[in-house]
Amino acid sequence: MKTNMEDIDKLIKETLTQEEAKFYDALDEQNLFQMLGGIFKGKNTWLAILMNIVNIVVFGFLIYCIIQSMNVEKTNDLILWVGAIILCFSAMSMIKIYMWMQIHRNALLREMKRLELQISSLSGRLSS
Repeated sequence: MKTNMEDIDKLIKETLTQEEAKFYDALDEQNLFQMLGGIFKGKNTWLAILMNIVNIVVFGFLIYCIIQSMNVEKTNDLILWVGAIILCFSAMSMIKIYMWMQIHRNALLREMKRLELQISSLSGRLSS
């Protein structure tokens, strides 16, 4: 299967102009660290930074809640601290899920751009 994809990529690059080929190469698959870095590029950079700051603050509060839950004497207080721990885990999970959704959105956009480039290249070759 990998050779078929490489063959298709070669055929596409042959039909593209030099400038389009550079753009096509830039849209190639990314590794995990490039995908994570892609979250911090674009219009929503401020939101990604804010979400990470909130995640760190919630993690700090989680540690505080865990320590406090070890030092309580009443069952009612223990229930409150454990509830806060569960709330912290839920908030951190939601933030991480949001970040992974952004990674997947960026990957889909990259693939759509690749398809648009391929379609425009093929339509240009057919009209010539």
